[in-house]
Amino acid sequence: MIDRVVALGGPPGSGKTTAARRLAEEMGLALVSAGERFRAEAARKGLELVEFSRYAEGHPEVDRELDRAMADSAAPGRLLEGRVQGPLLRRRGIPVYYLAVTANPETRAGRIARRDGVSVAVAGEKMRAREASERQRYRDLYGLDLERERPDLLVDSSDQSPEEVVAILRRFLEEQGARSAR
Repeated sequence: MIDRVVALGGPPGSGKTTAARRLAEEMGLALVSAGERFRAEAARKGLELVEFSRYAEGHPEVDRELDRAMADSAAPGRLLEGRVQGPLLRRRGIPVYYLAVTANPETRAGRIARRDGVSVAVAGEKMRAREASERQRYRDLYGLDLERERPDLLVDSSDQSPEEVVAILRRFLEEQGARSAR
């Protein structure tokens, strides 16, 4: 069994959500996704993701409530997927394996374009706007700069399949002594 929380972060389009779902399934971890919760709240308000990010800039309670709920979900045997979960759990003194998946901007924009059914140019614009909004919000709320936060493991998914990325993440956790709950 995994003796601590697993947090998986990374920028939009990096493959973190796909990796989180597959890793959770393979290792028998309960998945809690900040991205899904954020998207659900955006939909509830009738806003697109970028619009809701802009809304959150003027309403810090959006991020605070989401991040509090995520931290409250933190427990061994759970995988928390979200951009800031690893660093925030560390700051709270919660034992965590902080993993991150990244990819080059072109790959990320292409993935977002396919997922959202838009052009790569539009996806790239939305991705950059979302990242700028998040970067400013995380600095304002938590004094957090994700560029300076160092995960326990960083995997570049630019030229790797989801299966390859998950295999790397799983191998790392197993090397830490984590065993599948299955």
